Amino acid sequence: MEHSSDAVTARDGSVGSDATVDADEPDAQTAARLVLSYPEDLSDWGRFQVEKPAFRAFLRKTREQAEPGDVWEEFVGVGCCGNTLDVPLRVESVEGGSRIGSETEIDYEVREACGLDGSWRVQSAGGPRRS
Repeated sequence: MEHSSDAVTARDGSVGSDATVDADEPDAQTAARLVLSYPEDLSDWGRFQVEKPAFRAFLRKTREQAEPGDVWEEFVGVGCCGNTLDVPLRVESVEGGSRIGSETEIDYEVREACGLDGSWRVQSAGGPRRS
């Protein structure tokens, strides 16, 4: 059996004929852009947490794949109340492949309220107005 010198074994075990493969380059299976949504009743503090770059980096490192309709319950922090806030993030769309990579852009949109109750009234617009 002859073997071509330019045969390349892909991550999935298939053999291709590309002469060069760069492991750091996004491939056709990697999502270029991922749009997630959070509920309208998420507090300003909760929105601040999920939209910051560190949280986006966390998602890129902890989530391997995304398909439209997936829902991820994500812990976003412990506030002054000592209670946790878990936010249901829903995958609205994926551009490119389904694999999430280090270069996948993550954007957010707001969806309908879902009765989110994380005992965070002190950090929301509906919370107390005194210190």
